[in-house]
Amino acid sequence: MPSRPSTRVFVSFDYNHDLDLKTLLVGQSRHPRSPFSVHDWSVKQSSRGWKTDARSRIRRSACLIAICGYYTDQAVGVTAEIAIARDEATPVYLLRGRKAGRVSRPKGTSIFTTIHPWTWDNLLAMTIGRA
Repeated sequence: MPSRPSTRVFVSFDYNHDLDLKTLLVGQSRHPRSPFSVHDWSVKQSSRGWKTDARSRIRRSACLIAICGYYTDQAVGVTAEIAIARDEATPVYLLRGRKAGRVSRPKGTSIFTTIHPWTWDNLLAMTIGRA
């Protein structure tokens, strides 16, 4: 049975608080029937050229999924990556990272942009057809 092409996804997350969530999403992407793949393109070290590196990686992705945790509104990198994705006309999706409590919306996103619950169906909807 031929496998369908995998959609390349850029994951934006609060590195200081939500690395565990990014790890979980990468794990889901490795499921044999997953239609999306997460390349570990996170810019872990702040450097002069990190925005250029992020832009290049976002440009090679079909969409950006921003994981929303408790402190995402304070994550400067997430804010910058979303702005880059918009500049590059890359679709941006917000994914609720924590089940309990109030998660924060990244700066630069509208209150009218849905924070999607983290479900398999929502991940499929975000990624299918974007390969």
